[in-house]
Amino acid sequence: MTQQELNTAKDKDLIASVAAMKRAAALARKQAIQTDTAIVVVKEKKIVRLTAEDIRKEGTE
Repeated sequence: MTQQELNTAKDKDLIASVAAMKRAAALARKQAIQTDTAIVVVKEKKIVRLTAEDIRKEGTE
């Protein structure tokens, strides 16, 4: 779904889903740093494993 489609959606839950996914991603990154574990994300259409150190480095860039 495109951003334009989300903006014009009639379902309020659908509109709020993007913000909810962003919050969940931020919490997952925070927890990975706290527990010194890795997370798996998709970057440039590739599955990538990010270690806690990688996430810390991303935050400082």
